[in-house]
Amino acid sequence: MRGFFQVLRKKKELIPLISFMAFAATGATTASIYFLLTKSDVILNKTSNPEPWERVDPTKPQKLFTINQQWKPVEELELVKRLTK
Repeated sequence: MRGFFQVLRKKKELIPLISFMAFAATGATTASIYFLLTKSDVILNKTSNPEPWERVDPTKPQKLFTINQQWKPVEELELVKRLTK
């Protein structure tokens, strides 16, 4: 670690590059953890829930940013769902 800081002292032009890379890595990690914990379309264990799309709440937006989302059930899909259960 000491050698890393010595290189930064000698080559100061690397400081913005390393700062931007650290910021990008932190943002990617934070976004991944956020989507993993809050979004229903991210699945870690497929064996316990083989049909995860059945548990998705249609009134809750699934995108990060949603404008004027209006949900209406599709009649054909509802019919198929009732027939298969």
